[in-house]
Formats: sequence, C-alpha cells, structure tokens
Amino acid sequence: MPRPPNHLPTITITVSTTPQIRKYLVRLVSTGLFGKNAAEAAERLIARSVEQLTREGMLPRGRGRR
Repeated sequence: MPRPPNHLPTITITVSTTPQIRKYLVRLVSTGLFGKNAAEAAERLIARSVEQLTREGMLPRGRGRR
C-alpha cells in the first residue's frame, strides 16, 4: 500500500558520516521501524532528537525560523 502524500514541505540536506554509522543505520532499517533505507533512518533519528530537545526546553516550540 503506498504511503499518503506528505502535506508538509520538505527540503534535501546532505549528511556525511562514517561507514560504521551507516552500518548502524542499516541495522535500524532492518527492524522495520526506521524507514526503508539509511537516509530515512537518519531522518527519523534527527526528528526524534529534535522532538526530545523541544520537550526538554532546549529548543523553542513552534515552527521555528525559515
């Protein structure tokens, strides 16, 4: 079943990492909880970290700057 379209605008960023980190990302993908590839796993980890920092008060709530 196809995913529903994302209603939020997205941008592309480039992240460089080590081969070891990529291996960990691939292992996370194999759990079925972190997307379909290493890039999706990295995005989900970043999003979860930003959510946590927001809850902890390290980042302001809201839409942020554009």
